[in-house]
Amino acid sequence: MNKFLTLVFVLLIFSCKTPEARRPISVKSGSFIDASVERNKKLNAREQESIENLMKQHEKDYIASESGFWYYYNNKIEIDTLKTPVFGDIINYNYNVKTLNGNLIYSTEDIKTQTYAMDKEELFTGLREGLKLMKTGETVTFLFPSQKAYGYYGDENKITSNIPLICEVTINSITQNQTN
Repeated sequence: MNKFLTLVFVLLIFSCKTPEARRPISVKSGSFIDASVERNKKLNAREQESIENLMKQHEKDYIASESGFWYYYNNKIEIDTLKTPVFGDIINYNYNVKTLNGNLIYSTEDIKTQTYAMDKEELFTGLREGLKLMKTGETVTFLFPSQKAYGYYGDENKITSNIPLICEVTINSITQNQTN
């Protein structure tokens, strides 16, 4: 009987062992992600340098946006009663697209007049954020790094991968959303 109790006691002690986590058979280092991050940092630095050189050449009053692009007013409206667009407003505008060295990619005639429901439709990040800064009648020139333009994929037409852009945008009208 003593041997039986001892055996049960020993089995109880060893059966209460907590489970151990299994270790992976192979460990991934994340080197692809690290290389991608490094490549993007270098790309961003090159684009930043190109944009800064362009701004020095043109001697305009460039403004750095909080969204990561630069712009200047070709035609600024100082009237405070005019509002900038908010969510749902309908914006009627024209714009063109150029490379940083000034080569025209899309003219205003190519693109035609656009109508956009603010933040309800697809539009590349930089232009969407840029339109939010403008009033009816203003013309603004934006300098977009590639990550604020069409990024890695381009527009699948004339704009290839990782191309910073210049866009000159004119807002023709802003129709306020009735629910705002």
